[in-house]
Amino acid sequence: MSFRLLPKDPKFFELFVADGDNLASAAAALHEMVDQYDRLESRVSGIQALEKRGDEIDEEVTRRLEDAFVTPFDREDIHELVSRLDDVVDGIQSIAEAFVIYGVSEPTAEAKRLAAILDSQAVELREALHKLDGLKDLERHLALVHTLEKEADGLSRAALGRLFHDPDMPPIEVIKWRDLYNGFEDTIDAAEDAAEAMERMYHKAN
Repeated sequence: MSFRLLPKDPKFFELFVADGDNLASAAAALHEMVDQYDRLESRVSGIQALEKRGDEIDEEVTRRLEDAFVTPFDREDIHELVSRLDDVVDGIQSIAEAFVIYGVSEPTAEAKRLAAILDSQAVELREALHKLDGLKDLERHLALVHTLEKEADGLSRAALGRLFHDPDMPPIEVIKWRDLYNGFEDTIDAAEDAAEAMERMYHKAN
């Protein structure tokens, strides 16, 4: 049995954990917003604050990469991971803002499920990020991110199909929901990209 001793830099691992916690908070906030659908301006403002916090964490990681002589993983892999995590939080903010900008009166059942899927993905990413230090028991969390993406893919395709085949749907509503479903799909795909970035780091270290 072979293993690799990683150079310890607690600050890097603290930042990974902080990024995961922040991502999970943003996804949970979007899920709650879509599920409850009240106090929209306040909820969007909270998500915007979390997106800003995510940017601050990413900037700190970049500074550490520039200053550190030794890093726990390849610099390119660390940069890729935090970039993909940032994409997810950016997508969450864009979705939340779109509900307000488009004046959506009520979320669809599909939108609620997509928000729940994204929330579940974020929980699994957070758990995996908490375990990056020891590189143990990550794979089951990352596998669930992929499973959830497959569910979301089928759900969004079906939702778009119904949207374009409903003769009673006003064209402006078709445009709104097409953009929202695509926003969910892109953000859920970004969560899968983050999982794949972690998988590459895991396999290189083992």
